[in-house]
Amino acid sequence: MGFEFEIMSIDVDESYPKHLPSLEVAEYISKKKAEQYTEHIKPGTTLITADSVVILGEKILGKPKDMGQAKEYLESLSDTFHVVVTGVCICSVEKQISFSDVSKVFLNPISDEEIHFYLENYKPLDKAGAYGIQEWFGHNKIEKIEGSYTNIMGLPTGKLYDALMSF
Repeated sequence: MGFEFEIMSIDVDESYPKHLPSLEVAEYISKKKAEQYTEHIKPGTTLITADSVVILGEKILGKPKDMGQAKEYLESLSDTFHVVVTGVCICSVEKQISFSDVSKVFLNPISDEEIHFYLENYKPLDKAGAYGIQEWFGHNKIEKIEGSYTNIMGLPTGKLYDALMSF
């Protein structure tokens, strides 16, 4: 995107209120992450935090807790469509803004053998919905997308760029 940046990592509880509408969860968690970094913001710097969720129907598929759940997620996503929502929070010492981006992903059928291959050769446990669009799964099982590819990767860079320019 043409910016110099530093990546920081702090463990954050990614829980959210159960009554929260599913389309608002990712933005809620991105704000929660920003709160954990507040003490690290220095004058003249900008903090960006983000979180993504996969929504299948009304169910949120976050990061799977184990390979069994990753397998269940991939089976449930087979031959259907789901929504990927990424929430982004931008902060400085003076202010904070946040937004979400939504993309729709249509998947082809996924066989048991393909699921096994993906689970054995990639890292599904650190990805919402147990897959990465930029990996084998995305190259071979996605029929089409509506919305931003980078949003599905976890950071809607076009929308983020515009937000940073007005920030």
